[in-house]
Amino acid sequence: MRPYILAETNWKAIKDSSFQLAVLPWGATEAHNYHLPYGTDIIEADLIAAEAARISWELGSRVIVLPTIPFGVNTGQFDVPLDINMNPSTQLMVLRDIIEVLDRQQIQKLIILNSHGGNDFKTMIRELGLKFPKMFICSCNWFQAMDQKLFFENKDDHAGEMETSLLMYLRPELVLPLAEAGDGAAKKFKFKAMQEGWAWAERKWMQVTKDTGVGDPRKASAEKGERFFKAVTQKVAEFFVDVAKTNSKEFYQ
Repeated sequence: MRPYILAETNWKAIKDSSFQLAVLPWGATEAHNYHLPYGTDIIEADLIAAEAARISWELGSRVIVLPTIPFGVNTGQFDVPLDINMNPSTQLMVLRDIIEVLDRQQIQKLIILNSHGGNDFKTMIRELGLKFPKMFICSCNWFQAMDQKLFFENKDDHAGEMETSLLMYLRPELVLPLAEAGDGAAKKFKFKAMQEGWAWAERKWMQVTKDTGVGDPRKASAEKGERFFKAVTQKVAEFFVDVAKTNSKEFYQ
């Protein structure tokens, strides 16, 4: 039993425990090129949250990891079979209910550990911050925590070298041989404003990529995945510790 994983602990332990911080991993269920499982984002969320919480716990922070939400925003992938979409409005309702429980039980710090690029919790956090003024609510994207150039030759957007390396390390039995992977080639918007990053529109996934991947996975390795996993979980753990141990009245400097 890991006492920082809610799904594994029990009432005997919980009834006499107090927690400084709750962590909500949030993934997605979607195709990841030909070679990675539909649950890639869920696996990453589960294992990165758990390892970061373990490090935090050993440093004296009382962190509790909630069960991972397995569905994310996949509105641009409506035509990819069994890519399961959860609309942002539904996410808001789910998040509100979870925060209501935490607030009532005096666990008033929450980090949403996001594992899917289509999820964006900023507007939800703004709205829920008004309803629960005693709560500190934030989100972080673990996949943006480290400079990919330090670990990988090719930048990963979706099912590329980084995610493939991670899954080769974390769950190798679920990864097909790289010879079966698509090259992850993807089209980009032709509009200059979007290329420069100051305009945005959702991508229609099957118009962008033929294999559902965006990023070349063919130089991935389990060794690269291990290095990245250890680095990213250490950095995420440091964030958990900072939030857990800092008094809510002392967040600003």
